[in-house]
Amino acid sequence: MACALLYNFKDAARLQKVRFALFKLGVSGRIVAPEELSQPIGYLCDLEGFSPVEETVEGGFSDEMLVLCGLSGSQLDALLSSLRRSRVVVALKAVVTEDNAAWSSLQLHDELRQEHEAMKGTRPKDAEKRSAHRK
Repeated sequence: MACALLYNFKDAARLQKVRFALFKLGVSGRIVAPEELSQPIGYLCDLEGFSPVEETVEGGFSDEMLVLCGLSGSQLDALLSSLRRSRVVVALKAVVTEDNAAWSSLQLHDELRQEHEAMKGTRPKDAEKRSAHRK
């Protein structure tokens, strides 16, 4: 069954918009508590073969993060389109894969943050290239 893991949505109106977009697609949304951040993503999504871990990892994060599991391509497109129409931008988004299902939320967050920063770092260069062509 498709599900979404929701992290750090502190603004009630934003959370409501995300939950409504998920609801329209029949996708359940689950808020992940800080004490669950060391658990495998696969366990949090109730995937077969994943069980809770005993160890707890220190730390946390305050960024909003949206992790999607089991959505079809059309559901994913519809969700992203609905969020755009609602003007809800979540910088850190991921789809659960075979590789990242064993990661903790903290590991996934760190990986997404690095990717996001790397992508953000290339944008000014791209903007310079575009503006150079317009001159």
